[in-house]
Amino acid sequence: MISVMFVGHLGELALSGASMATAFTTVTGNSLLLGMGSVLDTLCGQSYGAKQYHMLGIHMQRAMLILLIVSIPIAFILANTTAILLNVGFLQTQNIVIPMMISSGITTLLHLLLCWVLVFKSTLGIRGAALAISISYWINVILLALYIKFSPKCKKTWTGFSKESLGNVLAFLRLAMPSAVMVCLGMWSFEMMVLLSGLLPNPKLETSVLSISLNTAAMVWMIPFGLGGTVSTRVSNELGAEHPRAAHLAVQVVLLMAITEGVLVGLVMILVRRIWGYAYSNEEEVARYAATMMPLLATSNFLDGIQCVLSVTLVISLNLFIHHLGIPSAILLAFILHIGGKGLWMGIICALIVQVLSLLIITIRTNWEEEVKKATHRVYGSRIPTNMAS
Repeated sequence: MISVMFVGHLGELALSGASMATAFTTVTGNSLLLGMGSVLDTLCGQSYGAKQYHMLGIHMQRAMLILLIVSIPIAFILANTTAILLNVGFLQTQNIVIPMMISSGITTLLHLLLCWVLVFKSTLGIRGAALAISISYWINVILLALYIKFSPKCKKTWTGFSKESLGNVLAFLRLAMPSAVMVCLGMWSFEMMVLLSGLLPNPKLETSVLSISLNTAAMVWMIPFGLGGTVSTRVSNELGAEHPRAAHLAVQVVLLMAITEGVLVGLVMILVRRIWGYAYSNEEEVARYAATMMPLLATSNFLDGIQCVLSVTLVISLNLFIHHLGIPSAILLAFILHIGGKGLWMGIICALIVQVLSLLIITIRTNWEEEVKKATHRVYGSRIPTNMAS
């Protein structure tokens, strides 16, 4: 988001180009790595809840190996962010969030400086923003890796590299690939809007405003995404510890928090709608158009916040259905009914409404006792202790 803000002040064309490049990068690589890496929330969380602390390090090593292999085919078109995704998931499942917050804060401050130097003070221009992102990713990687290596809080969970991580690769992939599909379809639906906006009349304006909208949505989405990570970790811990009622209660509490957050953030977005666009561009036309998008962004953020929390029980076939509903609806509204960029975003909102309603039904019908059995099998496999089996 910060990089796009800096690039936007280079001109409308630069903002449009950076938006298209960011969307292409997300679609072709980052979403896949993020989706596969997020399976650590489940595996590490359940192992931690079952007090199988050494398995957290094993799961992370296995994930590092698999994601590095997956990164090879796409290494030519995007920066390798595997390590940071893995380290964040590894720490989060142990309820260690302060180091991640500090690391992200330091990286963000350095990123501001890097963007200013590489975008405005060098001859790189728009390419400087991309380079700043890559450097910032690796700064975060190094900070998190150093914490895991030297922190006493990770001694029980990180015991060094082990050959055990080379086993159960297929079991990991059975969880990782559906998770990757889930994340990819969700992110692709939003990123596809930026790519489609290039086909609309006045593509520079439409792409610029859709980029501002997407970056704004991504920024406020981090709040419900954090809540979703919290409930994923807590539910995994409780299932691993064989506490089904506590897991169900955690989902209910975080769902209420997500609804409250969606309302409050939506109000703030509407209040600042007339000035927000100027953070990305000096063009008055861009800022005015961005202001008209803010109510739609507030609505999608409210729905997406609920979706983030309920996605603990997400079903892949549901994601396929939502993906096939959102994009055609966006195309219909934008190109057939000639609503333009607003139509693209309204199409995604239609899909989010159906998704949230479907997820509510799935969550209500979830058998938490059965989920405990599944978690126990993931942690111990066929070596379930007799006292737990009984």
